[in-house]
Amino acid sequence: MSPCHRALAVLAALTFAAGLAAVPADAAAGPQRLDNPYAGARVYVNPEWSALAAGEPGGGAVAGQPTGVWLDSIASIGGANGKRGLRGHLDEALRQGANLVQLVLYDLPGRDCGWLSTNGELAPGELARYRRDFVDPIARILADPAYARLRIVAVIEYNSLPFMITSVSPRAFATPTCDTVKAAGTYLDGVGYALARLGAIPTVYNYLDISHHGVLGWTTNRQPAARLYAQAANSAGSTPANVHGFIANTANFSVLDETFIVKDVINGTPILLTKWVDWNPFVDELSYVDTFRRELVAAGFDAGTGVLIDTSRNGWGGPDRPTGPGPETTVETYVEGGRIDGRLRVINWCNQTGSGLGERPAAAPAPGIDAYVWMKPPGVSDGASVPTPGERFNRMCDPTYTGLPDASPDPSGALPNAPAAGTWFPAHFQELLRNAHPPVG
Repeated sequence: MSPCHRALAVLAALTFAAGLAAVPADAAAGPQRLDNPYAGARVYVNPEWSALAAGEPGGGAVAGQPTGVWLDSIASIGGANGKRGLRGHLDEALRQGANLVQLVLYDLPGRDCGWLSTNGELAPGELARYRRDFVDPIARILADPAYARLRIVAVIEYNSLPFMITSVSPRAFATPTCDTVKAAGTYLDGVGYALARLGAIPTVYNYLDISHHGVLGWTTNRQPAARLYAQAANSAGSTPANVHGFIANTANFSVLDETFIVKDVINGTPILLTKWVDWNPFVDELSYVDTFRRELVAAGFDAGTGVLIDTSRNGWGGPDRPTGPGPETTVETYVEGGRIDGRLRVINWCNQTGSGLGERPAAAPAPGIDAYVWMKPPGVSDGASVPTPGERFNRMCDPTYTGLPDASPDPSGALPNAPAAGTWFPAHFQELLRNAHPPVG
């Protein structure tokens, strides 16, 4: 290890030790099954991300924060592109004295079917390979007695089930790939199989991704989604008992609380009619997850089910953050002048201009919330802003993109000069630091 990297590792370890709770004295015997796995947890800090963060000006202030480890290909399980594999992360967690590791499984056949292009490695018909070469090896590693004292939080296939609501026929944004995987039951079977295999391991806590209020918040999306999640939890040998909770806002930018949008009607006009709200009953994540969690319980999930919220990029601080409600001249000026979320439209998701770090990871910050987490490592690119060799280009990452044909102009809001998905994007990390709320310091 070079002196530079040794110094970064020491910095991360010191920050890590200062910011997180001590491991319980009986941890060596293996953790008991907990209602909230984050309670009393010392959460693993990925030294690869930590070194990148600490290497940026000002990044040392957050380099000790825990982030999710993304398993987004079969090769990533053993280690790919110079990064450590799953066992490497688990071994490092033990070395750190951590007792909770956050994983994201992200390699379904036909993955990302609702985007403008798909970035997965497996074709829609490769469900057997997904089970054999992706889920089964992960399950074998996690079941190794060497890791028995680690709590494993597993986010199962981020952003997959929401596409089975928003991007299938006859919806306006339907795609042929989403129609194909829905007809074949690929996502339901893949998610169900992962839930069953990992749920059989006592130390694993499975969480299903429920997107964010700007995708599933509408009643016409949310209610069928609750039924779909129950269907997935009962697929491929799984039961709802294998779902410990849900996670909202994964890798996204929706704010926790739109503090200054407190009125429903301005001068006789409901805020539902504004372009930003657009008939959505929710404008932020805390209100969304409070309602959706209760609806998911009613659909068959355990009454004690908790929710995680990814706050890695939803701070929206800096000079453009409003300090009070918008003017009540019109309903539009009220919403536009007071909203904290700075995206040009609520569905924008790629390397957003003006975004900032949100709340730091914390256990049980609000009723029904197991933790605020940084599941998406800040500074890791969502996708390239221009066509890039080896990556399927996604137009939502193109700052010049202005929306689908025949639609009103809806710019993507993406930062320019972004590298391929999964690679370090220093300019975005600096943007997140500048606009952090709470501020970094």
